[in-house]
Amino acid sequence: MKKIPLTFFCLISFSLFLKAQEVELPSFITDSLESYINKGLEEWRIPGLAVGIAKDGKLIYAKGFGVKSIDGSETVDENTLFMIGSNTKSFTAMSLAILAESGQLSLEDKVQKWMPEFGLRDTLTSRELNLTDLLSHRIGFETYQGDFTCWNSNLTRAQVIEKMGLLEAPHSFRTRWGYCNAAFVTAGELIPRIIGRSWEETVKDSILNPLKMNQTMMLDYEFRNAPNIAMPHSIVNGEISIIPITNMNSLAPAGSMASNVPNLLKWLDCLMNDGNINSEQILPARAVRSLKTPASILRLDPGDNQFTHFYLYGLGLMINDRDGTLVYSHGGAVDGFLTQMMLIPELQLGIVVLTNSDQNNFYNDLTNEIRDAFLGIPFKNHSSNSLARFEDRRQRDQLRIDSLRLVVQESNNPTLQLNAYSGNYSNEVYGTIDISRRQNQLMITFSNHPNLTATLEHLKKDTFLCTYSNSTFGVEEIPFEIDNNEVLGLSLKVADFIEYGRYEFRKTK
Repeated sequence: MKKIPLTFFCLISFSLFLKAQEVELPSFITDSLESYINKGLEEWRIPGLAVGIAKDGKLIYAKGFGVKSIDGSETVDENTLFMIGSNTKSFTAMSLAILAESGQLSLEDKVQKWMPEFGLRDTLTSRELNLTDLLSHRIGFETYQGDFTCWNSNLTRAQVIEKMGLLEAPHSFRTRWGYCNAAFVTAGELIPRIIGRSWEETVKDSILNPLKMNQTMMLDYEFRNAPNIAMPHSIVNGEISIIPITNMNSLAPAGSMASNVPNLLKWLDCLMNDGNINSEQILPARAVRSLKTPASILRLDPGDNQFTHFYLYGLGLMINDRDGTLVYSHGGAVDGFLTQMMLIPELQLGIVVLTNSDQNNFYNDLTNEIRDAFLGIPFKNHSSNSLARFEDRRQRDQLRIDSLRLVVQESNNPTLQLNAYSGNYSNEVYGTIDISRRQNQLMITFSNHPNLTATLEHLKKDTFLCTYSNSTFGVEEIPFEIDNNEVLGLSLKVADFIEYGRYEFRKTK
């Protein structure tokens, strides 16, 4: 490991606070922030983290902690790139809002105006669905519904949109908020229909270049080849491990971008000030305001000691109150990374937290602790409280898996011979999977996920324990449907991180 002179750290610390000399800072920021972060990294087993704070147009803090990869000693700095997942969504929304301000479209345009072949199961929704509906998650789907079909898949964006059209929405149009990644893919793919240029080119030219966000990447292949990147990590078999960089290109307008603290603070400054930075109007003010205008109601929250009363959603941004102050934020979750952005216009405060682990809530806790400090709310130790809940859930899940593996070891026989479960299975939304026998186990391969397999080990009767080769997809129980000694189908489940619901597959041969 390289030795870095102490004077270097002194210079860094001095420069971080230099621009903030005229800003009165809460004691948590000046006295406790770094010890809080270091403790959080250790307790949550996070390899690396970067944090940035801007106040009143001035840089308050920007620093990296920990390492980019557990396999190396390179440290995270404020310029290290992280995949930002769903924080991509506000960029997609802004690119369309800018086109609306230029008169090339309206956010109230029906999707079918620009994509005539677009359709959902419900004819009314198909006909009336507009761009604002896509960008505010008010179609009627459950949160994450359909994500397994597309997540880290080989599908094209056009196929993702087609698959969304096969989903059965459990709620009526515009009556419930349900987080939908495919909706943002659809929104992004409207751009080439309207102006003849790709989503990624449009975001670069209309947002990143004007804001000089020169380190921000649009697609995962750019991120893979960039210098100074954080590697993705997860907890696998109880140990923090490096995992592959996920392929998000099929869901790109919903979550493929990568960025760093300085670039994202520029983005928050733009959002906070309606596109005006240093007295220069960089982006159209009305376009920025459209993102911050509520379009969906999530819920009322009578708890939390009345600090928070409501949760709303604009276009790619969450909206809530905190102790009487309006807060805009969004999180980003993608395999191996969890990130958070927050802006509070009334305080002219922007916060960015980036982590290279997908098994923590510290990214959110740290953001909230900084927010509360500037709001004058007494220290709540959000991390300690959520860590206890996180560890309880993790231990219960590990106990679930361990107990299921003990059942597997009992070597109970399934109802039928293993060969009877082999064959091709089909689901209307997902497509096909193939099950074949491998010695005393069954192996699943997936049409949409050529790099994914799953091992099936018999549990009891016609239920098998399914362990996915990619740990992000989880370990789940998979029951088969049997009638008259014939396998009719199975009920497939992946980890809740990807999707909550089950997929019913029918055996075709």
